[in-house]
Formats: sequence, structure tokens, C-alpha cells
Amino acid sequence: MNYLRRISTRRLLTLCALTLVVAIGATAVAVATSGDGPKPEPKPLANAVHDALDAPQVPGITADVEFTNNLIDSSSLEGGDPLLTGASGRVWASPADGGKLRLELQASPELGGGNDSQILVDGDRFEIYDGTTNTVYRGTIEEPKGKHAEHGIPSVERIQKAIDRAGKHADISGAEPTSTAGQPTYTVTASPSHDGGLLGGVELAWDAENGIPLRAAVYAADSGSPVLELEATDVSFEAVDASVFEISPPEDAKVVELTPESADEHGKPREIVGADAVSKALDFELTAPKALAGLPRTGVRAIEVDGKQAALVTYGEGLGGIAVIQSATEPEKGNEATAESEELSLPEVVIGDVKGEELDTALGSALWFSRAGVDYVVVGSVPPAAVEAAARGL
Repeated sequence: MNYLRRISTRRLLTLCALTLVVAIGATAVAVATSGDGPKPEPKPLANAVHDALDAPQVPGITADVEFTNNLIDSSSLEGGDPLLTGASGRVWASPADGGKLRLELQASPELGGGNDSQILVDGDRFEIYDGTTNTVYRGTIEEPKGKHAEHGIPSVERIQKAIDRAGKHADISGAEPTSTAGQPTYTVTASPSHDGGLLGGVELAWDAENGIPLRAAVYAADSGSPVLELEATDVSFEAVDASVFEISPPEDAKVVELTPESADEHGKPREIVGADAVSKALDFELTAPKALAGLPRTGVRAIEVDGKQAALVTYGEGLGGIAVIQSATEPEKGNEATAESEELSLPEVVIGDVKGEELDTALGSALWFSRAGVDYVVVGSVPPAAVEAAARGL
């Protein structure tokens, strides 16, 4: 895809990391280190979730944080990018005015220090400043849809039914009584029961008294240590001054919109699906075999890249599937991406008569190459051999 091809691999990695940080941070606005201490009384998971949702709202949250990122081998990275190498920092959150969150991260001195990253969430909008590349990423967080928001806190019975439905796709633990940062907490773990790709599972601990999440972690299938983890110490549940959230990136920062506007004359999102319809909407030839790397084709959809139509083709089901993004090739603009990509050591792979680049992380792989005027990005929560096989099948 054109934008992903032009940006450096470091920026691509940063984009993946910050997306996961926002996902964790927006859900768990406070986290804390596990330790010995008081534990709550045993309780069924549905009851523990209900009580957390029904707990009194705290006035605010302030905490020191530690962010762990082991997505990629640190030996492949140079410099101290806090979103890629892990970092320490501070988090502030306030439930007032639709909810606000500020997460500040700074790489450790051993990895070069400096290069602060700031993450702001204000209601349904988020903004991430990457100090390493002086880039601001902006976008929206889609609000949950359904009847729960309209009818307040769901009953225990309703929560249990939701857990039972989720249990058809994931192995979910009970609410284990634990102690986190000296506070009584409940901890739950969930792992895919099938089609999980390289994802091993996720873990979340929340305060038994006020329902605030106190730890969030993501695990790879082959590791007992977190690949991504956000944790904090010295958590304070007090009101946060509004001025804490009034920060702005440098005026010369580059801005990347992650949620571009795309709607028809009635304000509804444009949607073009199906191989035939998508082919007609493109200004290049679509490549969408009915099967790829042993996986059946499950969807073809038009997407927008740099204001132009592109295609997203998916194969297989669940996290074990593979996605192929295709867009028209444009001339390279300057050597900024080349200069920055030299800070990373990535292997080249041969795809037919062209060369591509491959990124191998603990949670998945990505491969991109260009051929006959089309850029291809093949990505999935699968080993590198799987995306290579898929790329050679295009």
C-alpha cells in the first residue's frame, strides 16, 4: 500500500505499537505492578465484572508507568524510540467531559533516552506524538454499539451469557483473586481456542473495589513473558487538573490522519465489496485468487489509501488468517524513508522476479513488495514462511 511503502519501517513499527498502546490505554487507564497483599473474596467472573461496571466512579487517576514492548528483537533496532524499545513514564486520566487520558513515555537512558512520546485520548478522539520522527498520528476510537449503552449496567445473567458466547471462541479463566500494588484485585486471562495465529492470550487485572483495570498484558503463543505490557506503581485515585491534558505537539510536526473521511452524499461510509465490484473501482488489475497459502478467500473490499482506491483481500478465518493490501505504485518521494529504514535490520526475500522486505514480530509477520505497478502488503498473525508462501501465490 502506497503510504506503508513510502514510510520507513521504523515508522511502520511505531504505528503498530502505538495502535496497541491506545487499545490498552483506552481500556485500562491505570495499571500497576503485581505483588503480595490483600486479596478479595472469591467470586464468579460474571459477578466480578458486574460489580466492576457498577462501582462508583473515581474522580481521576495518576500513576507512574512502565511500558514493555518485545514485538521485535531489540538487536534489530537502533536509537531510543520509546514506543519500540519500551519506556517508563506517567499516566493521567479523568472521567470528566467524556473521559480524558494522557500517557507520556520516555525511552530508558541505556537506549539513548529522550525522544518523548505523548498519547492523548479525549472522548472518541486520540492523538499520538512520536518524538523520534516528529510525527503526530490522529484518529478516532469507535464507540461500542448495542443495547448495553442504552440500558445501563447489564445484569449478571446478561454478562454470563456474553461470557458463554465468547467462550465458544476463547478459553476464559474465572475471576482469580489476586493482589496488585497492594490492592485486592481480580485477574482474568483469555486465549484463543482456535484460529489464534501467534497470539497466546491477554491478561487483565482490575481493582476489586472501584473496577479500575490495574494491569494489561499481551502474550505470544510461544512465550510465557508478555510481548506488550503496561504497568504502573504509586497509583492515586484523585482528581486531575484539566491543564494536564492541555498539551500540543511542535508546530513543525508531520500529521498523519488514521481515520480519513470517506462518505457518500448521504453521509454514509462508502462500501465496495466483492471481487467484481472492487476490480471495477480500481485503476490497476486486482490479484485475488480464490485460495492462497492453503487458505480460502473470505473477502474482497475496497479501501482508501492516500485518497485513492485500494483493495483489501482476506484469506482464512480468525487471527490465523492472512490479509493482502494492494494499491497502485507511485514514484518515491525523497530519501527520508530510505534513511530511516537503515536504522533497522530487515531481511530481503525474493518473490518471483522481484525483491521484498519482511518484518517478523512476536505476534505476526508482514511482507511488502512491488510488481508491475502495484504495491502489495501481505500481513497476518502467522510465521514468516506463511506470508512468504502467500506472497508467492499472488
